Amino acid sequence: MPFVFDNTYAQLPDTFFKRVVPTPVGTPTMIRLNHCLAAELGIDATRLDSEEGLGILSGNQSADGSDPLAMSYSGHQFGGFSPQLGDGRAILLGEVVGTNGVRRDIQLKGSGPTPFSRRGDGRSALGPVLREYIMSEAMAALGVPTTRALAAVASGDHVVREGLMPGGVFTRVAQSHVRIGTFQWFSARQDVNNLQVLADYVIARHYSAVRHVENPYLALLKQVINRQAELIAQWMQLGFIHGVMNTDNMTVSGETIDYGPCAFLDAYHPAKTFSSIDHQGRYAFGNQGPIGQWNLTRFAETLLPLLHTDRPTAIALAEAELDAFTNVHQTALKKRLTAKIGLQTDDANSWSMVEALLQTMAVGEADFTLVFRRLPETLNSGSDEPVSRLFKQPTEILTWLKAWRNRLQQVDRNRCLALMRRANPVFVPRNHRIEEAITAGNEGNFEPFHRLNRVLQQPFTEQAEFSAYEVAPAPDEVVHATFCGT
Repeated sequence: MPFVFDNTYAQLPDTFFKRVVPTPVGTPTMIRLNHCLAAELGIDATRLDSEEGLGILSGNQSADGSDPLAMSYSGHQFGGFSPQLGDGRAILLGEVVGTNGVRRDIQLKGSGPTPFSRRGDGRSALGPVLREYIMSEAMAALGVPTTRALAAVASGDHVVREGLMPGGVFTRVAQSHVRIGTFQWFSARQDVNNLQVLADYVIARHYSAVRHVENPYLALLKQVINRQAELIAQWMQLGFIHGVMNTDNMTVSGETIDYGPCAFLDAYHPAKTFSSIDHQGRYAFGNQGPIGQWNLTRFAETLLPLLHTDRPTAIALAEAELDAFTNVHQTALKKRLTAKIGLQTDDANSWSMVEALLQTMAVGEADFTLVFRRLPETLNSGSDEPVSRLFKQPTEILTWLKAWRNRLQQVDRNRCLALMRRANPVFVPRNHRIEEAITAGNEGNFEPFHRLNRVLQQPFTEQAEFSAYEVAPAPDEVVHATFCGT
């Protein structure tokens, strides 16, 4: 069979999941198979890209060694707690160990109802399948820890959303699908025994180096805090807005997961949102750090019984680790954003220059990706025009550019250029290009989808033939809202 499964999660107690098999679809067709990822997973892509493989990836055929299940979890959604969520339209087929020795989950999304579907159909429209494939692989190419896309399949069926829409099945790969909400599932049920089983499982799978420290659960908390703090800084370096940072959408492995109403900034503003359901701006671009800390506080609450037998002591231990989040996140964010202007955080006043630039960009409604990417061109040419033309009110940016050039005279020019080129991508998955691919895909034309994926695999490389993918959207192309797809 294409997969060689080595399952561990399915060996945990029954309360961790519900066993369920995928529901077959009508006439599946392969849209895209990720051959590079298949090789990394030790999978024979030729066998996977066959009728046999299509049967497995569409949910129409079982795979030897698979032990399909829907995972249990709870979660805070927009601040409100839901004690029972779980995989309502996703089924974990099993785990494989890749050529690098890393264990990964293989999960189907849109593969039919599960006991957690909450009256839903368990299916996915094709649009969210295409979006998640594009976003997952683009983020991986940008160097961001993320779940990955193994395959996108058209189901041949329709699903009912706003109207009848073509359906699809997405194959997601993750180091695991354990979420903060998974810990909340057991905490809500005051099931300390299984909470400890879960914590031990996560430590063994993701943080084995802390297994034998004095307090491994406190060490687990610290490790998850650090990974999430760094991850969110990486998002913000690139202008990425997750859009739905619920606790059930944050993995304890530190991977970006659940590309629903996500988007990349066009014109910069810290209060920018895209999610059609984020009416209060809870998950706005500039709120992602504080929300990350809020979510991690909920994670820490679940671990209190494991941190110490005395609750006040456990709370004090957790608070000390949570207090460190801001410093870890801000340090990572400052390092990444100062690199975007060719400076380092230990350079005097470098952060104040970043803050001044961001403020000027917000007032001038300048494109986030283009401003940073054009800085090297402006430096080399001596002309302000490559950057200033991006601003509706260019006066303030001219002042900033003059101060920036003066500052760079004090440091090595080549080092500055190298920093900027490493930190500032040429291509990001722009929202209007994703919508273009989805619209065409819904009509059976997947060429824009394939072309966009090709472009985004080399995000830091100039590609003259794809220069149109660099530019910001025209006024009539601007995407104002994105959707969960459920």
